Amino acid sequence: MKKTIFLLLSGALLGGAAQAADLLSVYRDAVDYDAQFAAARANLDAGREKLPQARAGLLPSIGVAANTTWNETESTTRSAPSTTRDMNYNSNGWTASLTQPLFRWQNWAAYRQGRQSVALAEAQFGAANQDLIVRVAQAYFDVLLAQETLTTARAQQKAIAEQLESAKRNFEVGTATITDTHEAQARFDLAVATEIAAQNDLMVKNEALRVVTGKGPEVLKALKAGTQINRPQPDEIEAWAETSANANLSVIQAKAAFEISDQEVGKQRAGHYPTLDIVATSGKSGAGFNTSTGGGIDTKSNTVGLQLSLPIFAGGAVASKDREAVALREKARADLDNARRQAALGARQAYLGVTSGLSQVKAYEAAVASSQAALDSNKLGYEVGVRINIDVLNAQGQLFDTRQKLAKARFDTLIAQLKLKAAAGNLTEDDLQAINGLLE
Repeated sequence: MKKTIFLLLSGALLGGAAQAADLLSVYRDAVDYDAQFAAARANLDAGREKLPQARAGLLPSIGVAANTTWNETESTTRSAPSTTRDMNYNSNGWTASLTQPLFRWQNWAAYRQGRQSVALAEAQFGAANQDLIVRVAQAYFDVLLAQETLTTARAQQKAIAEQLESAKRNFEVGTATITDTHEAQARFDLAVATEIAAQNDLMVKNEALRVVTGKGPEVLKALKAGTQINRPQPDEIEAWAETSANANLSVIQAKAAFEISDQEVGKQRAGHYPTLDIVATSGKSGAGFNTSTGGGIDTKSNTVGLQLSLPIFAGGAVASKDREAVALREKARADLDNARRQAALGARQAYLGVTSGLSQVKAYEAAVASSQAALDSNKLGYEVGVRINIDVLNAQGQLFDTRQKLAKARFDTLIAQLKLKAAAGNLTEDDLQAINGLLE
């Protein structure tokens, strides 16, 4: 019976492993589910409508109006004999009008603003896409790290339990003091508490991943053993900083915002300029009674002409709006400078995060090997009586702690790589694909 249960559990685990989710599949789930990205997609759709709205100011506008009115009129003469006359009739008509702007400088400025508004919306969507890539990778690696922490906590608990049993046996036969047992028991109790905390942290990280993907805890593919992470290319910090100062999506957004504010200056100054339009109308009106004919009359009219309008004075509002637009343009210029500096700073920080992370990974790999050797030596020394139980426990704790730090350093370095690409404005799904190739 036990063998049957074991086989069933093994089959279930193998089936789960065969269907384990990787980083790329988790990202694609997030594209379809994440609320922040959905909001960014809707914002892009709305932003693209700015261009046809602005273009409408350059195109003709056509309108039709119609009316019908019932009239009841009573007229009385004052001369003798006086007479009263009732006139009840209907009057109606319709008018079609067309207006084609010939010169409206503010409309051209608004059209240029519309084009830049689309560029701004697209840059915002690109930034949201890059942010989603980083958030998905961070949530994915947070789960892997939490799993590694839990696995380490359980392995450490098992190792301490074995050491505790050994200490008890040695005390019973008189080859060790009760102190060794107490020390091992204390470490074991602490390991139990650590495992509980690790289980809770894993559940929290799984829930954070669920918020992004909409799926419950899944079996995730882990990094391959001995994964080697490449250095950034180009391997030069200033090259990344220079690229980021021009291609970072925050910089592109700031550029678009500056162009919009620059066109706003021209738009407000156009309040001083004349406007010239072609105006054409066509209409028909009819009335059931006319004083000159004593009967009904129908009238048709068609007009075509130029309409010139020249603003003279509007209480200073136009000049004030001009000054306001100039000030806001200077603000946008300063925001653009700040965006470039922050992008360069972010690129430098991410580059250093990658390079220092690679150094940490290398150092921790060496530390794991030396910690394993130290543990083996302490175990041997404990068996022959030249080491005490606490030495073995300390060596075990150092080894497990170093393994966990190595895993974290690898994950942090991979995240730093993505952030570096994002700072340069060229983070894409292909970068996730490259990291995906490092998974089991």
